Formats: sequence, structure tokens, C-alpha cells
Amino acid sequence: MPDYSDDFLKTILRRTKVIAVVGVSMNPVRPSYYVARYLSLKGYTVIPVNPGHAGKELFGQTVRATLGEISEPVDMVDIFRRSEAVPPIVEEALQAFPELKTIWMQIGVENPEAAEAAQARGVEVVMNRCPKIEYQRLFGELRMGGFATGIISSKL
Repeated sequence: MPDYSDDFLKTILRRTKVIAVVGVSMNPVRPSYYVARYLSLKGYTVIPVNPGHAGKELFGQTVRATLGEISEPVDMVDIFRRSEAVPPIVEEALQAFPELKTIWMQIGVENPEAAEAAQARGVEVVMNRCPKIEYQRLFGELRMGGFATGIISSKL
């Protein structure tokens, strides 16, 4: 697993306001759903991206088929897709969002070539991590000594 400093991850999570979540599911038991829901409840604007659910509503936003359909600026693209599917997603993100700050690949998702392409454009990259888990860990929301990383905070 790539090693990222806590300060690096905190900086990303603090400066991010709008997150496009690629591969989000409409099924509430799927990790992509509950991670996106958690982030939206923490105050982030979460724009769901999934061509199979385009046009539906999720977390107060219309699900988009592609990143290119998003007209507003996006700070972070969070990728819930297989590692081999990442390069075209990163390419589309770099084209669609000139001010993009972060590409975040979920747990189990790594693509060094796509990461290099993003970094060459000045975009920071996190691979094989979950922003929900990192948020909980870094901002003191983990319960039971870290055992409950998959449970949404009791404040929700």
C-alpha cells in the first residue's frame, strides 16, 4: 500500500468541497454507496457518476453517466472501479476539470501509470485508500479502537 502522511491526507480532506464518485452504486449495502453517503453527510457535495443509473437522484444530486456531464468544478474524483479501468477515468477527469486537485482510488484500486499522468498535471493522487476511513481516522471518529471503520458515525 502506498504510504501517505497524515498531513497530506488531512490537507486533501480539508480543502476538498466537491467530489465526483465514479462507480457509485444505488444499493445502500455497497461500499460505494455508503462511502458517498457518508461524505455527503460530512458536508461534501457528492456528484454520483454511474452510466447504469444516469438521471436518477442520489444524495440530492442527479447521477451522471460520465465525468464529462458535470458542469460544475470538481475538487476530487473518487474512483470505485477496477484498477485496469482507471486510466480512461483519469484522462476524462483531467480533461473535464482543469482545476482538479485530487484523484483518489479506493481500497484495492491502484494504477501507477494513471497516477503518473495525473501527477504530471499537478494533481495529487491517493491510491488504495478510502476517504471515509481516512476521515474517521484523522478526525477522531473511529469507535472501538478502529474496529468500526465500516460503521457510519452515530451523529448521522
